[in-house]
Amino acid sequence: MKYFLLLTLCLFMACKPNSENNSEKPQAEKSGVTATSYPETFQKILDAHGGLDTWDTYKTLAFTIPGEPVSETQTIDLHSRKDHIQRGTASLGFDGEQVWLHDPENSYKGNPEFYHNLMFYFYAMPFVLADPGIIYEKTEALVVSDTSYPGLKISFEENIGSSANDEYYLYYDTETYQMRWLGYTATFGAAEKGTGINYINYSDWMPVQDLILPKSISWYAVEEGKPTVPRNTVNFTEPSLSPEARAETFYSKNGQIESDL
Repeated sequence: MKYFLLLTLCLFMACKPNSENNSEKPQAEKSGVTATSYPETFQKILDAHGGLDTWDTYKTLAFTIPGEPVSETQTIDLHSRKDHIQRGTASLGFDGEQVWLHDPENSYKGNPEFYHNLMFYFYAMPFVLADPGIIYEKTEALVVSDTSYPGLKISFEENIGSSANDEYYLYYDTETYQMRWLGYTATFGAAEKGTGINYINYSDWMPVQDLILPKSISWYAVEEGKPTVPRNTVNFTEPSLSPEARAETFYSKNGQIESDL
């Protein structure tokens, strides 16, 4: 699938960013299972997209990514982060303990462990950047077509997830505080940080229930460390949010096999 091959290539590009090392002091506190404080700027960005408290009321997120030869539907438990992807006759997911693939026709050619939650994290921006174990710092503004977008650098505490060396750069609109760009490095668990930043443009938003989520996102070509022209766009259709959780079997390989019988 075209977008999958491109994303795989993009995510294995390494990076070492230029940024100011000015930590922004947390000023807002989240209530929930894990109490986490956020910088005031990041809190405003979350609020511009509907608010973290609202996001936390939902348990299930689903969306479709149109594609050829088949589209895929992704469903995620937002609290446990279990997931399920359906691509034609193939399905894959994470059951809370391990990544699985059910592919009776041997049609899936990707890496399930790498891909199962990849698009969810890009789609669920900026809310996934409020996860525990994240460090926020001010960073140099990104200038694109003579417009300056202030930003935050997001890095991870040690032993957080499988790629603690990954770094993200969230750039936002100064008037609306909506997210406009995401810069990122991806190490996929490598011991060293990357050496190049990839950029995604977030300018196409849509209301989903009472939140603002992407309608599409576009990867940009990069020249001299700056995004230049779009090179690939991923569209999202049929988004849904529910306060109800799906059955545990929905996220398991055994549950998928049983449903095929």
